[in-house]
Amino acid sequence: MKSVQSQGMTIEVEEDKLRIELQRLKQKLGIGYELSVKWVPDVNEKASGEVKGTCIFVYEVDEEKALETLKHEFLDYLISRSAEPYQKIANLLIKMINEEAYLRKEKLVGALEALL
Repeated sequence: MKSVQSQGMTIEVEEDKLRIELQRLKQKLGIGYELSVKWVPDVNEKASGEVKGTCIFVYEVDEEKALETLKHEFLDYLISRSAEPYQKIANLLIKMINEEAYLRKEKLVGALEALL
């Protein structure tokens, strides 16, 4: 159990509760088994939580808010992963178009140089 001082009172949040909730979410949806959770309470952090790699970092000090943040970040991670293939395709298309535009520009520059 970890304790954090906030506004003169000690707020305790058990990281184990977050782990148990994460396990429940994984089992309920049948996905996200690669994820872990780390509770890093920080009253100065602007975000409530975030996913780095396969670890969900929860910054909320309050236990109830920490559990809500865990659920939010878990779902956000899963939804974001579902869009990754489309993002990869879009990035490949942009790369190909940029290469084609560059080759056309270079060809035009070469032709204009020949005229001068």
